[in-house]
Amino acid sequence: MAVRDSASLLVGLVVLLHTWRAWAAVEVNMKDKVEVNLGEKAQIPCLYTSDDGIGGLTIEWFYEKGLGVKKRFFQQAGLMKTVDNSTHFTERISVNHSNNTMMLTIRDVKLEDQLDYICAVKGLTDGSGEGRTKLRVFVKPEPPTIEGVQNGISVNEEVTSLVGSCEVKNGYPRPNITWYKDNMPLRINKNEVEVESTVTTQSSGLFSVKSELKKKIVKEDKDALFYCEVTYFVAGSTMMSETRQINVNVLYPSTAVKIWVESPKGKIKEGDSIELHCKGDGNNPSSLFLIKYLKGNANWENDTVLLENVTRQNSGVYECISTNTENFEDISNNTEVFVNYLDPAVVMPNNVMVMAKGNELKATCNALSSLQTKTAWFKNGQEVSEGHTLILKNVTFDTAGVYKCVVTVPEIEGMTTSSSLRVHVEGQPEIMETPLTVIETFDKTVELVCDVRGYPAPTITWIVSDGMVPDSDNHMTTTDYGTKSVVMVDVTSNATAVCNASNEHGTDMRTFNIKAKTITNTTTADITTNYSTTVINTTTAVITTNYSTTAATASPPKTIKKESNGFIIAVLIVCVLLLAILGSVLYFLYKKGKICGRAGKQDLTREKSSKDNIVVEMKSDNTEEAILLGVNGEKQPPNDQ
Repeated sequence: MAVRDSASLLVGLVVLLHTWRAWAAVEVNMKDKVEVNLGEKAQIPCLYTSDDGIGGLTIEWFYEKGLGVKKRFFQQAGLMKTVDNSTHFTERISVNHSNNTMMLTIRDVKLEDQLDYICAVKGLTDGSGEGRTKLRVFVKPEPPTIEGVQNGISVNEEVTSLVGSCEVKNGYPRPNITWYKDNMPLRINKNEVEVESTVTTQSSGLFSVKSELKKKIVKEDKDALFYCEVTYFVAGSTMMSETRQINVNVLYPSTAVKIWVESPKGKIKEGDSIELHCKGDGNNPSSLFLIKYLKGNANWENDTVLLENVTRQNSGVYECISTNTENFEDISNNTEVFVNYLDPAVVMPNNVMVMAKGNELKATCNALSSLQTKTAWFKNGQEVSEGHTLILKNVTFDTAGVYKCVVTVPEIEGMTTSSSLRVHVEGQPEIMETPLTVIETFDKTVELVCDVRGYPAPTITWIVSDGMVPDSDNHMTTTDYGTKSVVMVDVTSNATAVCNASNEHGTDMRTFNIKAKTITNTTTADITTNYSTTVINTTTAVITTNYSTTAATASPPKTIKKESNGFIIAVLIVCVLLLAILGSVLYFLYKKGKICGRAGKQDLTREKSSKDNIVVEMKSDNTEEAILLGVNGEKQPPNDQ
């Protein structure tokens, strides 16, 4: 009985011992991984539970390299801390304790800091525990680049051809490259799509990746766009970046060709330059082109032809032939070219038409054209009629002249032709009205103009009363309506010039009266008196009287030109003549002393002196005395005359 009790007590002690040891065990909790970008700060927490206080614990930090080799770099026993100075990050770490948490901090994280970190906690009662965290370091790579092949790729290639290469540099971990065509990822397919990647590890530990795309090119790839997508990792996420898009120069044979007129656009007219282009629907630089003119058997070994200054003879069918130099197969097509034309205008009657006064003029104008035309008639730049036919009724000298027929094609700008018709109206010469037939001048020469209408063109001759005959032949020109003569006549005295115009139908004449004016200057100390003559002719009377009182020499009066044929002027002329004659008689009798004046009138005499003084009688009805003024303005008595 005593033995049984002893055994039960021993078993109880053993159970109690095991229970107490379980209560005294240490628990450690850590994250599986901590991610951080290169150069940033990494914090790795170590959480533990223990009945022992910090003074009864020993805490150690280790990092583990490959093959399970651990190296301690920190220890805290109670309140004493020990740091191993032989690690690569000794200067960059710190360990802090707070509320059962040990926090490991690594500043300015390097790529070589990517390790497993172990936290071990051991109590005085032999209880212990540990945990580990993997530190992951990330480096963002440089932007990716892409390069396409420069040369063309033929669809006749039997193997895959290099399309382009894509490269991304200095990333960690290694970036991934995916190729896309028109926004769709390319799947590797042997003999169709192949991707070759090359990974390079830099001395810094960073990765560079280069990927080359090879593909069996087909015609549909001529418009395709290829690019790369790069996937890389950063702390806490995955990022993506794309390259620019590239296009491949796909070489493929033509299945059809076309030929067209590149210029001019629209309808073609004679004189234009035509540019023909020939092109196939393929892309093969080695293809040969030939352009043929089927009508004239002309050939041009080129894909463009320039025909300059074309005529209607260049109209016809032009053919383009394309030859594939790989299999020497020909394909062709053609186009028809039409050159519009407009023949020179033809006027009937031709060139010159002679009409009699009062008759009707009728002329036609036509021009052969490939298009609809419009016709108009012009005289002196003004449109006088529209249509092919010109009709002028009851013609006169005003009808004579040059009529221009202009034919245009409204559909084509600049397509025009013209011809002229000269119309002469037969008749006796008619001298056109001139503004002056009486000319007074101080000049030594005078210009005379005689403008005559009539047909045949009148002959103009000049006759001058002083016997000088102007050379009219050198000054005679033919006009649309007749003849015009301009001559210069020397003026030495009064003269009469006659313009005589004649043709087979009659004559006409015009008389010009030329009055030679002379300058008369009488100079005194204080008074200058100019007397002008009275000019009388059968058609016009011109009376000029100038009185001026000045201390200087009088300037010559301007040329006065007047013309009148009225009855009133003739009457005035007669009256003036009578007054002039009466005045002359009275003056003559007065000078002879036949007339005496006792009612306050005295004679006006001229006293001869070396200075040729002029004395003027000042008469007054209010006094019996007349005052004579000398050249110096002094009064002189009558007996001093």
